Amino acid sequence: MRILLFSGKGGVGKTSLAAATGTRLAKMGYRTLVMSVDPAHSLADSFDLGGDLFHGRTADPLELRENLSLLEVNIQKEIKRHWKEISSYVVAVLRATGINNVEAEELAILPGMEELSAMLYVNEYRRNQSYDVVVLDCAPTAESIRFVSMPNTLDWYMKHIFPFQRSLLKAVRPIANRVSPVELPPDTYFRNIQDLFAKLEGIGEVLEDPRTTSVRLITNAEQMVLRETQRAFVYFSLHGLTVDTIVANRLLPERVSDEYFRDWRESQQRILRIMDSYFAPVPVKRVELFPREMLGTERLEELAEMLYPNGEDPAALVRTERPYTFTKEEDHYEVRLQMPFTERQEIGLFKKDDELVVEIGSLRRHIGLPTTMAALAPVRARLDNGVLTIVLKENAA
Repeated sequence: MRILLFSGKGGVGKTSLAAATGTRLAKMGYRTLVMSVDPAHSLADSFDLGGDLFHGRTADPLELRENLSLLEVNIQKEIKRHWKEISSYVVAVLRATGINNVEAEELAILPGMEELSAMLYVNEYRRNQSYDVVVLDCAPTAESIRFVSMPNTLDWYMKHIFPFQRSLLKAVRPIANRVSPVELPPDTYFRNIQDLFAKLEGIGEVLEDPRTTSVRLITNAEQMVLRETQRAFVYFSLHGLTVDTIVANRLLPERVSDEYFRDWRESQQRILRIMDSYFAPVPVKRVELFPREMLGTERLEELAEMLYPNGEDPAALVRTERPYTFTKEEDHYEVRLQMPFTERQEIGLFKKDDELVVEIGSLRRHIGLPTTMAALAPVRARLDNGVLTIVLKENAA
């Protein structure tokens, strides 16, 4: 099963592009599910499903046409299906503090529940081979990063904290419940967590497998949006996911020659050149601004034709190698880049703000650094078997 993860700053058009990708895949014969992980769902709207008519029906896979289904994760239904014991305990604690029932139920929706629920489904569909491709329409960038980091975080908690916490509370619960105004969580609470973790087992490896999961970053040719896309590119790489495509959306078409748009056109062309330089060798696709909203299957197919011209297969493997990886050693950090067919004398290296800039002849590679490494300085580099390793340390000066 292939997983295509669409992410980007809010409002850049990722939902429309995810929906268009789903329509193309279904038309090519792939059993396709387009799933919205964004709490502010707009996927059904993108397919122009008629508002209230479909309200609530997309909380389970809804078959729109042959090979194409839609799912919008509904947290209220997910609590009943997967989080019942956890939510019940949180509600009980909140009620004990004087909060009324309705407010308690709203506050019991904890951060991450929606994202983890989506992962449960992805893992279930993978295990059952229910679909050939799952297209994930993710929340804006920050929430998307949280989404992909959750498996490792949960794995660490289950291995290091969960057994101790469960054993400790089991020992002190009889005494503590006599004197505490709020009862400690029962063992069913911990069984619920354990069951959820079992259902999620293996999803971290799936997300980090470039032959299964590919990230598509959607952006606009604007300076503010580009900056967030660059940060997203860094953090997806940091979490071990492969970004295989950047999509620059809503570009002014060549036929728009009005003088009013001249500055916009020049600005977009300048930003596109920066994108090509920064993200290389990851391809930057261009999608023009359409003269109307892209709602409904017919218009989504039109959008898909621009995104995937000449019958291009959205599920095809574009890249299986990560552009670069970050590692931490005992006294330094390292950045590793794949640099095949390159000689040592061709390489130049310098740091600019929070970026490493690698020069190969007339070409440049920009590597954004995560926050923990942004203040470090490159001290040496080595090229072995086509891999450039750059060592960074704190600046002694």
